[in-house]
Amino acid sequence: MIGLDTNVVVRYIMQDDPKQSPKATRLIESLTSDAPGFVPLVAVIELVWVLESSYRLAREQVAEALDLLLRSKEILIDRADLVLQAQRRYAAGGADFADGLIERIAHTQGCTATMTFDAGAARSAGMTLMR
Repeated sequence: MIGLDTNVVVRYIMQDDPKQSPKATRLIESLTSDAPGFVPLVAVIELVWVLESSYRLAREQVAEALDLLLRSKEILIDRADLVLQAQRRYAAGGADFADGLIERIAHTQGCTATMTFDAGAARSAGMTLMR
């Protein structure tokens, strides 16, 4: 198994760099279920941020990219169960992906509430708004 950094995954998804994209494609398409690539949780969060902010992809496009990664047998996503839960909430038009993931991770650690000053996160990610 090998780790995959955010920029490798971005180049594979976006196919926007004439030098790096073919290299990323060769690497990712050489992966197998017996020798998969691993995408750390931090890289998943960065991926969503880059696709939204740098490439201005719509929420639906970002959610689809996450879905394809999650369904791949050749790529293992760190804490895939939690990423899937956050992705579903995000795809439904609710929570910001990172906020949803923060809430899900806290929940699995036994937190009874995840406190925030962000009204949007409280409304859409299941967090509790501090007043």
